Amino acid sequence: MEWDWDFVWQILPTLAEGAKITVIATLLGFAVAAVFGLGLAIARRSPNPLISLPASGFTEFVRGTPLLVQLYFLFYILPDLGLTLSPLVAGVIGLGLHYGTYTSEVYRAGIENVSRGQWEAAKACNLTSGQSWRHIILPQAIVPMIPALANYLIAMFKETPLLSAITVLELMNQARSIANFNYRYVEPITLVGVFFLVISLISVVGIKFLERRYGSVGRGQAT
Repeated sequence: MEWDWDFVWQILPTLAEGAKITVIATLLGFAVAAVFGLGLAIARRSPNPLISLPASGFTEFVRGTPLLVQLYFLFYILPDLGLTLSPLVAGVIGLGLHYGTYTSEVYRAGIENVSRGQWEAAKACNLTSGQSWRHIILPQAIVPMIPALANYLIAMFKETPLLSAITVLELMNQARSIANFNYRYVEPITLVGVFFLVISLISVVGIKFLERRYGSVGRGQAT
């Protein structure tokens, strides 16, 4: 089968629409993962076992099951329990919860990297627990985490094709629909691969920049 440029130009608008959904799902999913992961990391550090144990159990359960199974549960099983989610919402929540368990480990490492003297200084200044977290601990912990969090953002981006399993009209689903309708697979699937490759290469450059800028901050705190 020969490459058909006319067909490529014909399908590009549809693929561009799918690419937009892919980017939206990635950004929203990562926002959920970043916030949820931070809450999960703090919960796991709680001295109260009624908080720390369920948080740890949830983390291990989610990390021990495939993302695809979790997406199926959110989209196909929750409606039987009385909660119906749209495909995109289910996909964003699934990505966010799944990767939130991984970002929680990044947060945990960053928090533990803050020297104990900072905790003692906050206590000596009569700061409340919430104030200590907001003004002393998290500002120092989060900056060195940025490169690692960016890595998970890219990993999440590469997993968005799984959203096609729950009918999200992201890039891979659009390409597959085009291919099945026209019985031409070379152009749409190749364009999907090129899109992910280009974004990934650009992201690698961005991550290296973040590592140069913020990685030294983490090493400086550790020393």
